[in-house]
Amino acid sequence: MPTLDNVLAVILGGGVGARLYPLTQQRSKPAVPIAGKYRLIDIPISNCINSNLFRIAVLTQFNSVSLHRHIAHTYNFDAFHRGWVQIWAAEQTVRNTDWYQGTADAVRKQLFEILSTRAQYVLILAGDHLYRMDYASMARFHWETEADITIAVQPVAVQDAARFGILKREESLRINKFAEKPTDPRLLAELISREDPQRPYLGSMGIYMFNTQVLVDLLESTTFQDFGKNVIPHAINVYNVFGFDFDDYWEDIGTIRSFYETNLALTLPDAKFNFFDPERPIYTNPRFLPGSVIENSVIEHVLMAEGCRIINAHIYHSVVGLRSQIQSGVHIADSVLMGSDYYQRPALGGADIPLGIGSNCSIEGAIIDKNARLGSDVVIRPFPRGTDLDGDNWVVRDGIVVIPKNAVIPHGTIISPETV
Repeated sequence: MPTLDNVLAVILGGGVGARLYPLTQQRSKPAVPIAGKYRLIDIPISNCINSNLFRIAVLTQFNSVSLHRHIAHTYNFDAFHRGWVQIWAAEQTVRNTDWYQGTADAVRKQLFEILSTRAQYVLILAGDHLYRMDYASMARFHWETEADITIAVQPVAVQDAARFGILKREESLRINKFAEKPTDPRLLAELISREDPQRPYLGSMGIYMFNTQVLVDLLESTTFQDFGKNVIPHAINVYNVFGFDFDDYWEDIGTIRSFYETNLALTLPDAKFNFFDPERPIYTNPRFLPGSVIENSVIEHVLMAEGCRIINAHIYHSVVGLRSQIQSGVHIADSVLMGSDYYQRPALGGADIPLGIGSNCSIEGAIIDKNARLGSDVVIRPFPRGTDLDGDNWVVRDGIVVIPKNAVIPHGTIISPETV
């Protein structure tokens, strides 16, 4: 049987990330912070390391500087280790002069680099999912079934079938049918793969393992741009494609709403996912920050990172990110604070508002991106779900108020449905 040294992991850096805007205004999707101190890219890279996969390539294109910086500062193996984490950025070559046009096209444009690693197998991963998975188990399944392609699949409930690419799997575990977000009752009946009446379907997780030569043949013989929409439906009719079961927590963080709800779920004591697994940790940049200082405050169901200073505040059901500075009299509920990249400096542009959350602010249902400056007496309230607005230095997406990175909100500003 092959070994994990024969596997190359390729992590897709994502496109423009319009559904996560404005969190992607100055960064790529995998560089978006999560859980106070991590970035989304830390999830697949950590899963690779914990699975003993040590050759990892990250394909990047849009707003990639912060992602490159984070990877360069975080993932460095020593001189006696054969592993590496490399950035494969979109570039002009003699053969290719345009940008990546989709997930499959991105890999196609890097086939030369893939072949140069001499890996026999390629594991394709997304850079914006939250989950903990042993890719070694998937690799063993791939080898034992003698698959050409293996797709990680998870059970899907009846009411969620229209949100996923649904795969029909035979008793042999081979996949013989695929439908993207099906709604037709007759088609749905044909796609049932499980006896569970609550979760009768299998959905693609966007995690694929290819025999390298199969991947090369597929991409060089077609102009397919996307794995989920084009490559996999075609491959099912041509190659041996098998479905690998994964029945655990998995979340696609592709929208502001999913980002917000996923972060807040991490604050609860019965969270379905946590970062405390001692055997399969999630790695990130070791910043060597001091412990957080909390004075005369009430903190309930809060996930707090290090380096914070909180004075006389009430914080409930929220994430408080790195180096957050929260002044006296502040009330925060159901919000995600990403913190800051640095400690207090003179306010930019001559503004008199310091870094962090000013005194006597009341914030509910919001996402406060990094390095934001909120003056004193600022009030933020959530809007009805489905509401999208663009204000001065703030936006509303699906009812959630988002304060972009580096934004300055003047003293006394009120952002609420009653005042807009």
